[in-house]
Amino acid sequence: MLGSLGLDPLAQAVYSAMLADPTVGVRELTARLGTDEAQIRETLDRLVELALLRPSRERSGTLYPVSLVAGMQLLVRRQEAELAAGRDAVAAGRAAVADREPAERLIGLDSVHAELEQLMAGATVEVLSMVPGSAIPSASLEGAKDADEDVARRIRSRVLYHASVRKDPHTVAYGRWLAERGTEIRVSPAVTRRLLIVDGRTAVVPIEPEQPSAGALCVRKPGLVDQLIALFELIWTDAVPLGAPTKEETAAELSATDRHLLRLLADGLTDDAAGKRLGISARTVRRIMADLMDRLGAESRFEAGVQAARRGWL
Repeated sequence: MLGSLGLDPLAQAVYSAMLADPTVGVRELTARLGTDEAQIRETLDRLVELALLRPSRERSGTLYPVSLVAGMQLLVRRQEAELAAGRDAVAAGRAAVADREPAERLIGLDSVHAELEQLMAGATVEVLSMVPGSAIPSASLEGAKDADEDVARRIRSRVLYHASVRKDPHTVAYGRWLAERGTEIRVSPAVTRRLLIVDGRTAVVPIEPEQPSAGALCVRKPGLVDQLIALFELIWTDAVPLGAPTKEETAAELSATDRHLLRLLADGLTDDAAGKRLGISARTVRRIMADLMDRLGAESRFEAGVQAARRGWL
């Protein structure tokens, strides 16, 4: 166990011996472990550096070991710090590359998948995904399951599918499985290109949209990434949750009265005036508008008018 935390076999043996008997000395360790004194002293220095051995307050000039639990915690924290430093170094290197090149070319599926795994594992804020196509192969869904679940558990994740996936039971089931774990899923007919954006800093797009095996471009230029985020947000705003009716379907469900009322209010008529035109009371006008606002997800009539216009209801 200690070996997996960075201790070599001799360091493990010395530390274990001192845990068993804190009074053991260099000569006894040398004899017991069958090695020379210089190696024992180097190992003791290493254990002191790792804070697994500390100067004794009771016996001047000697060392005592921290407990096994405390020692493991120290080693774990040290490894975590080293990993964090490594990630920072990689990020700095990538930033330096991004300053020189607008995009990094990832040639071949293996290179793309390796980069995606690293990006997803290191994500700390949000992952945005656009997935085109009417159906996603079951093997692809299964292969992405662990990474998708890990991201959904740690940070915010939003996915846009093409509206046609609603006809594919496997993709719909996978989308619902993701939604149960916190991922936000929406569908839109505007999803025609594959896109992944991680933490608002890195975007991955295919080199050839119709040929995924050709590879991908990894973009880190803030200006380019911001444009791709804006595209995602624009499509996201008009998309509908997976399982909900599309806006076209919802619009088709509007009654003639609903449509006429929306147009009258958009023209600036009051509730009383609109009601007289339609032959209904102002109270009925307010009830219909409250229902339409709820269907539009609007908090004000002005917002309802904007949303109705965007959806083609007017």
